Amino acid sequence: MYRPGGSIPPPGAPEKQPRRYPRRLYVHTVAMPEVSETDFAIVVFREDDGWEAGVLPVAVTGDLKGLIRVLRQQPSIAGTIGLAGIDDYFFVAVRVLGNQVSLLLSDIGAALDYPLAEQALEYLDIPVPDEDDLDQVLPVGDLSIFADLGLDEMDLAAICSRLDFDSEDDPWDHVEDAVESIAVRLGFGLAMERALDSALGA
Repeated sequence: MYRPGGSIPPPGAPEKQPRRYPRRLYVHTVAMPEVSETDFAIVVFREDDGWEAGVLPVAVTGDLKGLIRVLRQQPSIAGTIGLAGIDDYFFVAVRVLGNQVSLLLSDIGAALDYPLAEQALEYLDIPVPDEDDLDQVLPVGDLSIFADLGLDEMDLAAICSRLDFDSEDDPWDHVEDAVESIAVRLGFGLAMERALDSALGA
């Protein structure tokens, strides 16, 4: 899945396959959510030789506790990152660093229709908004989730705002474009591109 602006491996570079995680790591505890062909969940972690990205079972896109539980099972030098995109509409970013869990929901309005977004608001102790109060994409949670890795709050908010597909201000074509933009800024663009190719069947 190459999209304009995506990273391209240099000629002759070895093709490193994304890690696909076994489904046994995910212990299903809730009713199986309805998933879209555009849904994905990616885990990113750093080892001595650099960043790695792997595909998680799509079932975690409907279960925040399950997503956090899987992330806790993967050690990482800089904390384990989970990025889940839902229905080509919004994404949730989670970072587990020791006992600390940071979370960002790209659009608070998604909580009106999607279990993962509603669970994210519950985790953040933020009430689900009234539909009449929503007139734009509004990210909520920890906008400084990646600040120490080089992506500050304003830039992350700008990435989220471009998920307003009705906006005239250069909106993203797909949610994975926003996620890939984050990955490029954090230094694992190629690993994320390959994982998304695998997750979305490109």
